[in-house]
Amino acid sequence: MTTGSNIEGLPFRKMHGLGNDFVVLDARVRPLELSESQVRAISDRHTGIGFDQLLIIEPAQSGGDAFMTVRNADGGIVSSCGNGARCVSAVVMDDLNKASVIIETLSGPITARRADGGLVSVDMGPAQLDWQDIPLAMEEDTNHINLVVGALSNPVAISMGNPHVVFFVDSVDSVDLTDLGPIVETHALFPKRTNVEIVEVIDRSHVRMRVWERGVGVTQACGTGACAVGVAAARRDLTDRAVRVTLDGGDLHVLWRDDGHVIMTGPVAETFSGLLDRDLLG
Repeated sequence: MTTGSNIEGLPFRKMHGLGNDFVVLDARVRPLELSESQVRAISDRHTGIGFDQLLIIEPAQSGGDAFMTVRNADGGIVSSCGNGARCVSAVVMDDLNKASVIIETLSGPITARRADGGLVSVDMGPAQLDWQDIPLAMEEDTNHINLVVGALSNPVAISMGNPHVVFFVDSVDSVDLTDLGPIVETHALFPKRTNVEIVEVIDRSHVRMRVWERGVGVTQACGTGACAVGVAAARRDLTDRAVRVTLDGGDLHVLWRDDGHVIMTGPVAETFSGLLDRDLLG
């Protein structure tokens, strides 16, 4: 086990997908355990490295190529991260010299492959639409939830391995997401809290979204959020099942296949790398 007392010199990568940024640690050879306070220390954008999520690459447990553990900036563990899955997949594909890999997560395996133009495409698995799977605190029609918070109302609830609630609005720029996001995230209807997306439909193949991520706040992009938005818009018959999702950080392409699986395609980038200093973790 590696803890804060002997973590000095552990290599890290700083990566991002459309500005949704990550610190990536490799624990495939050297096991790693971090407390919530240590994760928060790394996440601090003034005194640490800064990230939306911490991604830990670990040995596969069920026949895949690697296991991905996801920690939010508040230190909590979450089941899935779409943009993070693309970044980790790119690292593992490079390391193994493979064109496709299977990344295991707490919400199940994710298959990733290289796509045209240097993009990475990931099969995020099937969208979960039942109220108990999201989960909600009570039975609801997940395509039309009876929820009003300020200017937001009548959302769609979906799980992509983590909970999402999607509001359709006339203009995403007219909504104060910083104010309303945390209220929705912690609403009693969501026992595990929720990610919050606001969406403006441009046309049948294009939407604009902004996101408040559970345990993080407003971010430039959210891969599972974009998948949830693609599914929600198609469920409401506002778009086709293939849609371009424009986030603050750029575009993702989402396809909700007839078999229920959601395919997300987008870019990955590595911005810098370094070594963790134990003083960072107290």
